[in-house]
Amino acid sequence: MAVPGQGFEPATGDGPAEPPGGREAELRTAYEGLLQIRRLVNGPAGEAVPAPWEVRQVPRAVALVLEAAGIAPSALDGEGRRTRTGYRVAAGAEPGRAEVTWLGPAGGGAAGAEQERLTACAAVLERLGWVCLLYRGPRRRRFLEVEPPGRPGAPGRQGRQGGQGGPGGRPLSAG
Repeated sequence: MAVPGQGFEPATGDGPAEPPGGREAELRTAYEGLLQIRRLVNGPAGEAVPAPWEVRQVPRAVALVLEAAGIAPSALDGEGRRTRTGYRVAAGAEPGRAEVTWLGPAGGGAAGAEQERLTACAAVLERLGWVCLLYRGPRRRRFLEVEPPGRPGAPGRQGRQGGQGGPGGRPLSAG
């Protein structure tokens, strides 16, 4: 929702469920703005890589891309309980990274769908130049680590199941 003086705030999966149809125009404007900024500041790379503001605010940029792609965010009620299954974007274990998880209400089946849904999230993000690695973390729950390309120490564009281990988990290709 737009906050005066702050602009559009994408859904991270940690807020209340938005009423259907309430954000489409604002979301479209914010996403088109993201693409326009990329075309203006990225030179020949254009829309293919994140703009500098995205690199400074990775979780916000990732949430905007996922929401604009029509992927549903998770939601919380007033007491902090999950009320809807969807993505949750949070700051990563290291600065300049984001972590995407697939969460839902207790017993709602989110764990069974997480690999498929996180792979779909990665596909959307990779089309816009983000580097995504799918890991298995504590309690064998999967999460997606997202970072901009060319980041020092980054594993490179190895795909969703590459890498050499990571914070809180290990790549799925390792078993």
